[in-house]
Formats: sequence, structure tokens, C-alpha cells
Amino acid sequence: MEKIPNYSLLAPLYDKLMEDVDYESWADYIDEIIQEHHPFAEKVLELACGTGNLALSLDEFGYYDILATDLSPEMIQVAKKKLDDHNSDVQFQTLDFLNIDLNGKFDVIFSVFDSVNYLSSGDEILKMLEESKSILKSDGLLIFDFSTPVNSFQAVDYLNNDQAEVGRFRFFRTSEYDPELQIHTNSFKIEELSEDKTKVLKTSREVHRQKIYSLDEMLSILKQTSYHLVAKYEDFDLLDANENSARITVVLQCQKQP
Repeated sequence: MEKIPNYSLLAPLYDKLMEDVDYESWADYIDEIIQEHHPFAEKVLELACGTGNLALSLDEFGYYDILATDLSPEMIQVAKKKLDDHNSDVQFQTLDFLNIDLNGKFDVIFSVFDSVNYLSSGDEILKMLEESKSILKSDGLLIFDFSTPVNSFQAVDYLNNDQAEVGRFRFFRTSEYDPELQIHTNSFKIEELSEDKTKVLKTSREVHRQKIYSLDEMLSILKQTSYHLVAKYEDFDLLDANENSARITVVLQCQKQP
């Protein structure tokens, strides 16, 4: 079985994988956070945008200039195909958020659906934060969420043994969480089928490992930066998060220049 880079063969299956996600409500939530803390924001950058659904939904508000980026060129390729159907001006670009090379500055940078959990150490998170700061305007916002151990304990059972088919591809997912190492692993067996779907032409595997951070661990990392912690929200509400929160959205702001 061939092992391939994450989100390469999975890219055309990703929207099926995420079909239960309400991107419009998520866009409402991101907009609510921006309007609460930076109401005059215009230039927005999304990191780890996947196939672009959230950026396209956020663009429907009509007052953001959005650049959406992802490390996977295959995911960006899928995202670009959606532009005409959405009559959208979102720009899509391949980008590594540990090595950001962009011109210009942004009012807001955001990254959601626990993309930060793909960073396996505090040092990597600090690197992402510094890279983001280099392209944030003074008083700009950095918004990201992360999955906690509470979420992994809740999610592992329904994620395990998941399967779906799109066109000539199908996937089988197994999911497990190691509470001692705080590592959540999702393994995908991806099969490419013949035109009549009677034969498996190729079998590949993608293994996605996420480091699961507690709130205290994340706050300890954030204290090592020069960002100001504006808020830590629980799930999809503007309520203060705590150690029992499954998903936490952090809002950071660049310190004001003297």
C-alpha cells in the first residue's frame, strides 16, 4: 500500500468527508468575531483553507478581500474550481504557514478546524505565530481554533470506521486517540476504482496525526509571544472557554506600536 502526502488523493474526497460541516454558520461565527474585535477589517488571510468552502462563504458578506491558502496544491486545485459557481473573487494560493512568503499586510489572519493541531510541538506553534505576525498590520487579529482532549474523547468513536465514495475513489477511515501522548491519529485507506467500479486499481494510505492541546498548554505557549490575548471562545459562541471546552477559538492581537 502506497503512503502519500496528506490531502493529495484525499483532496477530491474532502468535501464528502466534511459534508456535515455547516460552513455558512462557521463563516457567520468568524465574521462575528471580526466585527466584535476589528470591525473595519478588510484584508483577510485564511491559513489551511482546505477546499475553500469557508473562504467562499465568508466572501458572501461582500466586505472582505480574501486570500485563502493551503499547503496542499491538490486542495487548492479543488478550491479554484468552485470560484465560477460562487461568482467569487477569493484568491487561492498554495502556502506553508510555517514559511509564509507573501507581500503586503493583513487586517485579519484566521485558521480553523483544528489545523493548528497538525503542529506537533509548541515550537512549531510559535513558528506559525511569528510567521503570521510578520504579515499582520498593527492591531491586526490572528484567529485560530484547536481541538482539546475533550473533543478527541468525544469524537474518536464516530470517526472510527467511517467510509464514503466519490466518483472513482473511496476511503475507509480508522480513528484512535492516545491520551498519554495526546496524539489523535486518523488513517485513511484510499482506493482508486476502475470505470465500472468493479476493480480496485490502486490503494494508497494517508495518515493524519494531530497533537491535542489542553487549554492550559496552549495558554502557556501563547504567553511566550508578544501577542495580546483578546479572547478564548468555546465552540461557536462568544463564551469564555475553559478546560471542559471541546474546541477553543483563540483571538490574538498584535501589540500596538509605540
